[in-house]
Amino acid sequence: MHQSKPRGRSPVVNDADIRRVAGTLLVEHGPEFVTLRAIARELGVTAPALYRYYKSLDELLERLRLDFCADLAEELTAEIAALPDDGAVQFFAICRGFRRWALAHTRQFTLVFASPGAGRARLLRRFDEPFGRIFLAAAGRLLATYDIVTPPTDVIPPELREDLVHFQTELLAALSESGQKFPAEKLDLGVTYLMIQIWARLYGHVTLEVFGNYPIPLANPEILFDAMLADLGRTAGLIAR
Repeated sequence: MHQSKPRGRSPVVNDADIRRVAGTLLVEHGPEFVTLRAIARELGVTAPALYRYYKSLDELLERLRLDFCADLAEELTAEIAALPDDGAVQFFAICRGFRRWALAHTRQFTLVFASPGAGRARLLRRFDEPFGRIFLAAAGRLLATYDIVTPPTDVIPPELREDLVHFQTELLAALSESGQKFPAEKLDLGVTYLMIQIWARLYGHVTLEVFGNYPIPLANPEILFDAMLADLGRTAGLIAR
């Protein structure tokens, strides 16, 4: 009696395999090469097999974004753990570590911080993600231990106050839900305004450097970055003028 040849079993894949392959494709080839078809091909399965874990490529990329965000947070946490228990020292170390990570992981940085987002919702959500929590914890230590110089309410452009109040309300709610140690009573409009300005300058500098968009060639961009941090420190009263 003729026996039929047993069919080979399809390779067994899991969520970790999918994210590993997707991350490798992103880092080695770029985001345009991260497709469900390409991931399936690398794993030796068909693309529909991936839908057991992810409904869409966007859902997978969001999970990958959170993984990279966690990697950055882990790296920064290890770095500040070896530093003195000084809010300013740790805050500036986080800023410098953020820049180093972005330059060393440009495609991960692009996915985590430079991908099209959902406007206000994306910004607020990031404060409850691993890097955002580290950033807020550092800001909390500064507020708790330093006399931060913040702009008085009357110098904040009136057109911005409604947005700042909304951000302040949402941020306080996020802090309450996450259990973050943060002196919420000090989170007035001046502090909120200062936080947004600091993030805009930090993120703006790093983004310009990562994508090579400085208006002039710079032999040593790190000098300009350190000068920017020093200026922020003087403005906030963290560094003597």
